[in-house]
Amino acid sequence: MSAATWERREELLVGWLAEHGLFLLRLSLGIVFLWFGALKFVPAWSPAEDLAGATIAKLTFGLVPPKLALLVLATWESAIGLALVFGVQLRAAIGLLLLQLAGTLTPLVLFPAETFVRFPFAPTMEGQYILKNLVLISAALVIGATVRGGRLISAPVMRERVVRERVRSRQSSRLTTKEDDHVRVPERDLWLRADRRVPVRNRVRVPGAL
Repeated sequence: MSAATWERREELLVGWLAEHGLFLLRLSLGIVFLWFGALKFVPAWSPAEDLAGATIAKLTFGLVPPKLALLVLATWESAIGLALVFGVQLRAAIGLLLLQLAGTLTPLVLFPAETFVRFPFAPTMEGQYILKNLVLISAALVIGATVRGGRLISAPVMRERVVRERVRSRQSSRLTTKEDDHVRVPERDLWLRADRRVPVRNRVRVPGAL
């Protein structure tokens, strides 16, 4: 198989990844949150329920009992998961997700005996369960970068093209002037165009124009 064929296949694969990668990332993150949140509704099904309840109780100085804390956390995570899976209210979902994940890291400090065999280098199984949230935080940041229409591209944009577009945009902005109904400009100082009248001092010479 020739190098050109391999390059073409790689281009197609990378293009597919760029087109569908963000959707799959959002969907998988939503499934994880929905799944883990739903487990907390059933007693003894979530391996993290004792640590989660104790953490929230300690953070609230005992005002929220562990059972109620677990119910709130289950609802919170399930709502985040549903929003991510269906792609709705992503701004709110990402905000709640980051707040929730920041809270899940606190047991590493509040309960080091339960989360580390040798602090801070050898985490227990619970500690590893918590540390994996660093990956989820990074995934949430990537998804959050798309709420205003951002996307992945599979090919780099040439620097020359970017510079050319900026120059063209700058020239276009110079040709646009604010019209003032209260100021009359002498006819000799105007450059007549088909769509508007622009003062000569604001005119930008266009290659090939008279």
